[in-house]
Amino acid sequence: MGLFTKDIETMNDLFVHQLKDIYYAEKRILKALPDMIEKATNPELKQGFQTHLRETEGQIQRLEQVFRQHGVEPEAVKCPAIDGIIDETDDIAGDVDDKQVLDAALVAAGQAVEHYEISRYGTLVTWAKLLGRDDCAALLYQNLEEEKATDEKLTMLAKSHINAMAAE
Repeated sequence: MGLFTKDIETMNDLFVHQLKDIYYAEKRILKALPDMIEKATNPELKQGFQTHLRETEGQIQRLEQVFRQHGVEPEAVKCPAIDGIIDETDDIAGDVDDKQVLDAALVAAGQAVEHYEISRYGTLVTWAKLLGRDDCAALLYQNLEEEKATDEKLTMLAKSHINAMAAE
């Protein structure tokens, strides 16, 4: 199902579609993070990715709970946006020999993922509230706050030393 197809006729349909989209994205991220952990050479970056791997597992569980609360079976729909971001990360990471530059590239890639997730979760929280699903909104908001915190940690790592080390 494409984003704007005849299968989406109501706000509820759109909400469920976006749930399926972010569910796919989180599962794809869960598969990509171990590779990012392996490639990262900065210990703080490696630890940050390991922490986010555990958070992603919890985010998937919360999404499954949202599906159940909303009366829908958890299901993923292909998300070309996250596929593109992760594919680009793989391409760039495969081309970088300098470990400091690789870490900077991994931070940038991680932030691209986080920004995508932040945009999706922000929208889903708003839509859940509009649909009278404050229970779902609360769970989605937890995911949103974790994504924002991860983005902030990546920003701090980049600004404090990773980008500077890559520029040397």
